Amino acid sequence: MQGGRDVCLAHLVTLGTVGAMDLAELQDVIERTYGERDRERGVAPTVAWLAEEFGELAQAVRKGTQADLEHEFSDVLAWLATLANQVGVDLTAVVDRYRDGCPKCDSIPCSC
Repeated sequence: MQGGRDVCLAHLVTLGTVGAMDLAELQDVIERTYGERDRERGVAPTVAWLAEEFGELAQAVRKGTQADLEHEFSDVLAWLATLANQVGVDLTAVVDRYRDGCPKCDSIPCSC
């Protein structure tokens, strides 16, 4: 990954340990920090970066430390926020789909 951005993204997302960072704030910080560069890159390459980050997360799940897991989760969240910004999706709005549990049966736990 892009070394400098990788470290910076992990730092931005883990700010939640000081005060909870919600999804809207994450999207805003990512937009202000990387928005211009992200738009220049385009959607398809951003999807590729996100997929690569998922691969790195999978490796961390299999072989990594807790710190590795936290780093890779933060990178996935940051790249997801980047993609959402590029395609005009408000992550706070879409996460509400799961507010009542399973979106198919509205149950916790799922009874489907």
